[in-house]
Amino acid sequence: MYNEAEQRVSKALKSIARNEDIKEYIQNSKELFPLFMKAATRFVSGHTRTEGLARISILAQMGYQVSIEYLGENTRSENECISAKNEFLSLINEIGAKEMKSTISFDLSHIGMSISDALATKHLKEIALQAQQYDIQLMISMEESEKTDQILNIYKTLSPMYANLGITLQVHLLRSQFDLQELLKFQGKIRLVKGAYQEKEGTYIPRSVELDKRYVDFVMACVARNHPLSVATHDEKLVAALKENGLIANPYTEVEMLDGVRPDLLKSLRDENFQTKVYVTYGTEWYLYLAHRIAEHPPNLYTFVSDMIESKNLQTSLYE
Repeated sequence: MYNEAEQRVSKALKSIARNEDIKEYIQNSKELFPLFMKAATRFVSGHTRTEGLARISILAQMGYQVSIEYLGENTRSENECISAKNEFLSLINEIGAKEMKSTISFDLSHIGMSISDALATKHLKEIALQAQQYDIQLMISMEESEKTDQILNIYKTLSPMYANLGITLQVHLLRSQFDLQELLKFQGKIRLVKGAYQEKEGTYIPRSVELDKRYVDFVMACVARNHPLSVATHDEKLVAALKENGLIANPYTEVEMLDGVRPDLLKSLRDENFQTKVYVTYGTEWYLYLAHRIAEHPPNLYTFVSDMIESKNLQTSLYE
């Protein structure tokens, strides 16, 4: 839970993250772009698939489950959507050939949904079929609430055909209480996140005790049905509450954290024999990802400024 000033900072940063003019200005700035890129190295494994695969290999050897995402969203060119889809297919083939165990995560707007639901569905079918051949799990990320119906409809259409397909749900949205009941009817893993996007007033619950309680209630609903579940949070108090209530000790539930965020907490859970997962990213479209990491936890702003001066790459030792 954050104070009023931190909540204002978070709201402002979420708005900035979505401003295409600011994004373009930073990406084209010879002064700012290198500084932002230095800060991004705390959270992003690198620009290439090779770097991403190397990172998940290291973490898997340490006893963590892993998930990997090729960064990108809101792709508006069909050729770029096809390119992204092909990158995911190549990622699947390499993971499968190396017999690695990894979930692959992605935004539907990265593979075609910004153009049409039909294109996203077509590409998702290709990805899901290829992943199924290697027993690789897929996780659909959630995006802004205006896209929620699109995302859920595509998931519900394909979930009966592909048991390896999972879905993310943002707990802070008021509608999610009803969406959860629907999603529990499907076979795919449910990934619960608090929610990182700037939404309209009256459609969501801000960071608060009320939101934390709601998160616990959502977890309880999944656990009661033995439904596959990913508890995606870095909130230490929330994790402690889930532990205390015995909600992360079953074989269907994992605790997932973003690479570079609270490795100490995830390590402690691994050492206590809870199922733990690290969410790894790679690619050149890291601007929005970085902005959200700062916005979801305003004190990260101080770390961000420090990293612009002296970059800190992903720290492997903190996971050991």
